[in-house]
Amino acid sequence: MEISVADYAVGAAVATGLVTSSPTVRGEAGDGLAGTGVLSAFLAAHGLVLDAGAPTDRDLFEVHLLRREARGVLETETAAQAVEGACVLAARAGLAPVLRRDGGGPWQWYVPTAPGAPLAAELAAVIGIGLLGTVRALGHGRFRSCAAPGCRGVLADTSRAGRRRYCRPDVCGNRLNVANHRARQRMEVPR
Repeated sequence: MEISVADYAVGAAVATGLVTSSPTVRGEAGDGLAGTGVLSAFLAAHGLVLDAGAPTDRDLFEVHLLRREARGVLETETAAQAVEGACVLAARAGLAPVLRRDGGGPWQWYVPTAPGAPLAAELAAVIGIGLLGTVRALGHGRFRSCAAPGCRGVLADTSRAGRRRYCRPDVCGNRLNVANHRARQRMEVPR
């Protein structure tokens, strides 16, 4: 597999998605990566085709461990700590970067992964490159905790405006919007 350095947002989204799949974040909903089929769907949803092939139970276990490491990088206090952690992840399967021109277009940086690397190592490289790109292009301030009360999620905000507040906007953001709407409804005075 080759990881595009320019498309760091993919790796950052994978990191956020992986962390928010945790039972720590999902609470009663349980583990968002409860089986190899769900892991396959997660990879497909992020457009990842890894060289390692179809996930095994061992891969799933290793991805669960990787989820904790990705969370640790997103929770770092300084940019230097984030870079150090992301470099460790990128080094799991990442090889020396290559500069290549695709179809006569502009030159692009890619990081290939080692042949035969396990799924979790390839995924770690994708996440590491994504988080390094986020720090370089947008700054460490884009790593943040979810703004939803009671949520323990963290995220890497790669949005253009940098205003993403929720780790899972469809869940955390919606829950808060519904609560605010209901509170306004109770406050309205009947005419």
